[in-house]
Amino acid sequence: MKKLKFTLLTVALMVATMASAQVSLGIKGGLNMSNLLVNDDQNTENMKLGYHVGLAADYEFMPSMAIQTGLFFTTKGATIKNNDGSLEYTRNLMYLQVPVHFAYKVDVTSGTRVVFHAGPYLAYGVGGSYKTKVGTLNFQNDKIFGTADGQYKPFDAGLGLGVGAEFGPMLLDLGWDMGLVNISNTSTSVKNQNAYISVGYRFN
Repeated sequence: MKKLKFTLLTVALMVATMASAQVSLGIKGGLNMSNLLVNDDQNTENMKLGYHVGLAADYEFMPSMAIQTGLFFTTKGATIKNNDGSLEYTRNLMYLQVPVHFAYKVDVTSGTRVVFHAGPYLAYGVGGSYKTKVGTLNFQNDKIFGTADGQYKPFDAGLGLGVGAEFGPMLLDLGWDMGLVNISNTSTSVKNQNAYISVGYRFN
C-alpha cells in the first residue's frame, strides 16, 4: 500500500511538473568541424567541415532549468591528406541525431540569458560516402554504413556539452560531441568527434 501511494505521488508530481513546464520549439542549424578518433589518437589535421540542421525543443520546467532536445540531420567524418596533397581520403557520415541535454540558464539582461548544457545523444547513420582522390582520379563509394570491413556501424551514441545564449527568440550555441561507441567493423577503434556552432530561432 505504501509503495502504491509513493508511486501515485511520484506520478502526480511528474504530471504537475510537465503541466507547468514552458515548452518552446524552434529551428537550429550551423557548422560542424568533425573528426574520427582512431585507436584513441586524435589528429586535428583530419578535420572535416560539415553542417547540421533540425528542429529543437526546450522544456523549461523551472525558471533557470530546462531539458533541451530535438531531431537533427548532421554530417560527421574526417578528411585525410598526405603531405603533398596527391592522396586524399574523405569519410562523410550522415546521421539523424537526438540530443537530450540538461540546461542551466543565467539571466544577463532582460531577454538575454547564457545557457550551459550537457547530456547524452543518440544517432543513427542514414547515408554518406567514402571518397578517395589519387592525383586527378576520383573514386567514390556511397555505401558508408554496413557490416563490411570498409564500412561503419550505423548506431552511434555519446556525450555532448556546450554553452549558448538566448537573445529573445534568437539562439546561439557552441558545443562539442564526443562519441563513445566504436563504429568500426574491424579491430581498429573508430569514434566520432564533432565541434559545432549553431544559430537558431525560437517560435514561442
